[in-house]
Amino acid sequence: MEKEVWRYIDSGYGSPSFNMALDEALLDWHSAGKIPPVIRFYGWNPATLSVGYFQKVEKEINMEAVKIHGLGFVRRPTGGRGVLHEHELTYSVIVSEEHPEMPKTVTEAYRVISEGILKGFHNLGLEAYFAVPKTAEERNALKNPRSAVCFDAPSWYELVVEGRKVAGSAQTRQKGVILQHGAILLDLDEDKLFSLFNYPSERVKERMQKAFKSKAVAINDISSRKIEMDEAKIAFREGFAEGLNIELEPYTLTKDEMDYVIDLAKSKYESDEWNFKR
Repeated sequence: MEKEVWRYIDSGYGSPSFNMALDEALLDWHSAGKIPPVIRFYGWNPATLSVGYFQKVEKEINMEAVKIHGLGFVRRPTGGRGVLHEHELTYSVIVSEEHPEMPKTVTEAYRVISEGILKGFHNLGLEAYFAVPKTAEERNALKNPRSAVCFDAPSWYELVVEGRKVAGSAQTRQKGVILQHGAILLDLDEDKLFSLFNYPSERVKERMQKAFKSKAVAINDISSRKIEMDEAKIAFREGFAEGLNIELEPYTLTKDEMDYVIDLAKSKYESDEWNFKR
């Protein structure tokens, strides 16, 4: 039986606004039937703090620290918490809610899509597995996150190695399409990450950062050898192809498509109205 062909886009390092605009454009084009499902890999230039759609920037984010570190800043169209995009491979998956392989619930769709990420970790020789909160206490903790930091705790079906989270994902459903994107950490600067959020006191910040070490980890902190971006891309590209049982066909945006994305980036994702609306 022939495998379904999805598009594969490696858009390289983009600005925060471009990265979010391209994800939105791909969702729109797939919704309109113009393109098949897509797997996209990308990086960030400059390194960027992205916040979830519902986060309150003034309350939770230390914008002064964002400026001091020379970071970009953008609000994602997806939920979840703050993510420092620096030494990571970022991915997005765009696929119809009606796709025969996609479960109806958000949690189960996570599991199916994340199968590709799981296989990618295995390709790098890492024993990753899905996090499944077992106790009522763990499940309640997911509903009431104490921290604005995304990697503070694994959600349902997020990827963990040796009990610590190695990839964080967020999902939105719009116009009949699932957009799931997430960060696969190669390296992590914890001090920088924790400087970007507001805390009630220095003591609370220290306690949270200490707890964080036991909950999240970057690939190169647990791998027996250093894994570079190019190797990670190959591993996760093959992982998605195997995990979703698809064929990936490389695609480059046309000039018209690129112009559309650049316009959307400027008009929406570079606007204070979007980025600071909460």
